[in-house]
Amino acid sequence: MPLFAVIAGTLALAAQADDEPPIMVKGYPGAPFISPMGEPFRARSAADVPFQRWFQQADRDGDGLLTVDESRADAERFFKTLDRNQDGEIDPPELAIYESEIAPEVQVNSRWKTPRQFGVETPSGKVSDHDRKQRHRADEDIDGYQIHGLQGAARYGLLNLPEPVAAADANFNRGTTLDEFRQAATYRFQLLDSTRSGRLTLPALETLLPTRPAKAGRVKRKDPADTRVGLPLPTEN
Repeated sequence: MPLFAVIAGTLALAAQADDEPPIMVKGYPGAPFISPMGEPFRARSAADVPFQRWFQQADRDGDGLLTVDESRADAERFFKTLDRNQDGEIDPPELAIYESEIAPEVQVNSRWKTPRQFGVETPSGKVSDHDRKQRHRADEDIDGYQIHGLQGAARYGLLNLPEPVAAADANFNRGTTLDEFRQAATYRFQLLDSTRSGRLTLPALETLLPTRPAKAGRVKRKDPADTRVGLPLPTEN
């Protein structure tokens, strides 16, 4: 092939790359709760508990028990948010929007975010030295937020899934259908339902959250071999 043709092709590819808009990652100030299907819930106030808000939303009949049908319904609702062009599939551009704008915390090797309470300012408008020390302690000594430990969404959720939306792509074709998303919701419900009762409660699920920074003191790290995910999937009864 003539040299000028190779050069022309290279320049054309470079020009095409320049035409693509850069990926802009949206930042959020506080640590979210990320649901089993990857939806971020952020604190609306210092007293708000995102984890509880997710559970109450998913528990459609308000009986305090989350069923597999309610989990699938919650997954379907979030799928419609991610499927921006409503073609029945979460495609790579829509996945990129999820990872950069909706839940940038799922990006591997991103630093963990402090809970909203640790960012409360004093009347003078400055973060107190006490809060600053707590923030440093949490960054260094809390297992769920270690940069070399749990990654992505696993630091803020119930399952060790760094990227819950991409993980729902069962056939690895870079597109996730509604059926795949529903099936992932079922599997993840079964992983959380360790007693096979068919019901999940808020107190039981709360024990599965990564260790969160306490108001003072250190928290003993969990075993680095996280067992919340990785075992064979439960079989149908």
